[in-house]
Amino acid sequence: MRIPTTIRLAAVLATALATQAPAALGHEPVALFNGKDLSGWVTPPDKSLFTVENGEIVGRTKGDLKKNQFLASEKKYKDFTLKAKVKLRNHNSGIQVRSEAKGDGVVTGPQADAAEGYWGLLYEEGGRGILEQYPPAEAEKIVKKGDWNDFVITFKGKRLTIEINGTKVIDRTDEKFPDEGIVAFQVHTGPAMEVRFKDVVIQELH
Repeated sequence: MRIPTTIRLAAVLATALATQAPAALGHEPVALFNGKDLSGWVTPPDKSLFTVENGEIVGRTKGDLKKNQFLASEKKYKDFTLKAKVKLRNHNSGIQVRSEAKGDGVVTGPQADAAEGYWGLLYEEGGRGILEQYPPAEAEKIVKKGDWNDFVITFKGKRLTIEINGTKVIDRTDEKFPDEGIVAFQVHTGPAMEVRFKDVVIQELH
C-alpha cells in the first residue's frame, strides 16, 4: 500500500519531535522538502539534475557534468539537527551543511559524504578537502547498499557530528567551520549517477 506523502511527512515530523530529549528541544522540527516539488530550494542551471519522483528528491546525471552541482536550501541555518534518508544507486553524492552557494550551481563548505568507498567521510567542498573519515571497512558494515540510509547531522557551535544508521561516524570540533550556511544535496562529476533523498527534516537548536 502506498502511503500518501502528506501522511508520511506528518509521521516523520512526529517521530523527530518525540525522539528529542526535553533539554535538547529548540524550535519544532520542520520538513525541508514537502514531498511534492522543490519549493524552498535553489536548483542549478540545468533543471534536469534534480527532480521529484514518488515523494523523493532525485539527483541524476548523464555523466557529462563539468563540475559538481547542488540543490541548495534558500534558508541558512546555524545550530541544528538535520535528518534525511539517502539512497545512492552509484558513484558519489553528499549532504552539505553550513555551506555557501557560489552561483552557477556551485556550493562550498562541510559535506557529509554518501559515496562508494567514502561513506562516513567529512569533506570540505571547495576548501580543505578530506577532514576526517570513519574507517572504510567499518563503514561498509553500517551502510545499506542500494537502500535507504538514515543520516543525522548535528551542528552546535563549532562541533559537528554525523550519524549513519544510528552509528556516529564523525565527531569533530573545528574552529574553521562556518557559523551558519545552507543545506545542499550533491550530484558529482564522473559517470552517470543517481541519488535519492526523502524525509528531510531540520530542527533548529537554541
